[in-house]
Amino acid sequence: MTPKKILRRPQPDNTPGWGQDLPPILRRLYSARGVTSDAQLSYTLKHLASPFELRGIDRAVELLADAIAQNQRVLVLGDFDADGATSTAVAMLGLSMLGLQSIDFRVPSRFSDGYGLTPGIIERLREEGELPDLLVTVDNGISAVEGVSAARRLGIKVVVTDHHLAGETLPDADAIVNPNQPGCAFLSKNAAGVGVMFYVLTALRKKLRDAGRLPQPEPNLGSLLDLVALGTVADVVPLDHNNRIFVEQGLRRIRQGEARPGILALLEVAGREHGNISSTDLGFVVGPRLNAAGRLDDMSVGIACLLADNPDEARRLARELDTFNRERRTIEKDMKTQAQDLLASMSLDLEGLPWGLALFDQDWHQGVIGILAARIREQTHRPTIAFAPDENGVDIKGSARSIPGLHIRDVLAVVDARHPGVMHKYGGHAMAAGMTLARRDLDAFSEAFDRAVRDTLTAADLEAAITTDGPLSADELSLETAALLKRAGPWGQHFPEPLFDGEFRVVSQRIVGENHLKLVLQPVDGSGIIDGIAFNTGPEVPDYTRTGARVVYKPDSNTFRGRTNLQLLVDYLEPLS
Repeated sequence: MTPKKILRRPQPDNTPGWGQDLPPILRRLYSARGVTSDAQLSYTLKHLASPFELRGIDRAVELLADAIAQNQRVLVLGDFDADGATSTAVAMLGLSMLGLQSIDFRVPSRFSDGYGLTPGIIERLREEGELPDLLVTVDNGISAVEGVSAARRLGIKVVVTDHHLAGETLPDADAIVNPNQPGCAFLSKNAAGVGVMFYVLTALRKKLRDAGRLPQPEPNLGSLLDLVALGTVADVVPLDHNNRIFVEQGLRRIRQGEARPGILALLEVAGREHGNISSTDLGFVVGPRLNAAGRLDDMSVGIACLLADNPDEARRLARELDTFNRERRTIEKDMKTQAQDLLASMSLDLEGLPWGLALFDQDWHQGVIGILAARIREQTHRPTIAFAPDENGVDIKGSARSIPGLHIRDVLAVVDARHPGVMHKYGGHAMAAGMTLARRDLDAFSEAFDRAVRDTLTAADLEAAITTDGPLSADELSLETAALLKRAGPWGQHFPEPLFDGEFRVVSQRIVGENHLKLVLQPVDGSGIIDGIAFNTGPEVPDYTRTGARVVYKPDSNTFRGRTNLQLLVDYLEPLS
């Protein structure tokens, strides 16, 4: 494991007046995550921010209401990741529930179309004779200046719903709904694309209700919250209070078996019981299987799975997505080996590596470079961009992953300002971004990227660290604590799942499944034997039975031969001496 500093999350002083009915451990954990009132732990829908705080939503709703009244043809343009897929499904299902008769969707190909609404997509719709009256983008569109212009020249009205950061120029759409557009006062800037589309639907429902035009019986948009939860977690947006409401409400539906057949089928193929899932399962079990379609083939398969009403059809599509995910893992493993060889060929130790890494291989797969960048980032604790060839044989596409303290899109903006034209286009978030440039410009870009990173970070920022909630007492090291924490979320980005550290004697250790370290642990200052497992350590690990180990872990349960015992999921460990 890469050496890391172990930091402990500050424990705020107990503030009276809230959380008096909570177990002490939960009160401590919530306080450390900034919770200061009981209201911040209330996840009822009435606590959601009002949709009418979103700039542009009134005009968007007016256009959609007109489309319903006039039976217009509406096309939903999605994106090829899990947020885009769930956003598309929510738009398709929700607009149909609200009375729209003619609706279809299209998702750009990652490989031939690139990201978002482009002039090429509009031209293809024209050639196919499939021009809609109204085009609604979901999880994209805020940077589609040329694509929106191309649509409007052909008389297509365009509603943009998105959550990505806006550039200097906004598209000339008929309406833009995006909490991150200039002048928008919406409370939750962290909404995912699927959350933005859900808000548009709730506002549209109110308009139709007020006008006496709402279908009867009144549609229950809450039935879409399982999709909203999945897209929110899978897109790794910060789980502020608003997003935690979305996720918790969606999880409740899934646990009760009231989710879309596609979500239940994806859990089934992964061997997960829907009645006991957490937000972690959405992020690490369902999300990757859904994303695999967009990475390797066509996200339409994933959307079809989410839209499927028949459980048998949903299972068939879920198995297809699971196959894609297995292929993705194989490709990723091979690419990671190549990347590690590339790093080794630089003949540099960790301290000698560039501060900003830009890696390219002619054989890398476009659909997996984002995951590859994340893996190399984890290994080196450097902002990392992985590049793969574009279809035209001239350009390369990159996917970037950042580290805490570095806003990757802002760094790319610095590179673009210093070297205009090197990047053909770019965009993204604080922690992830994408860009396209000519292969011949890679060296110049790499130097410029490294320089921009060095101008932003300090050497201390490059020291990998892991933050914990401190130790658990002997009484807290229990199955009851593991169950309590599993249901105490939803945990996620900026509201992290609890992580603890402590010193243990290592009674025994062995490698299982080639890459995983199975441990038998005993607290140094306590008694009792506890199982532990560290995944993907590789076969070469120190002999911790000689030294003992400081272990960073999450308490979990493991059922074997009908017996359920406490098991520690080990995130990191290092010798005590």
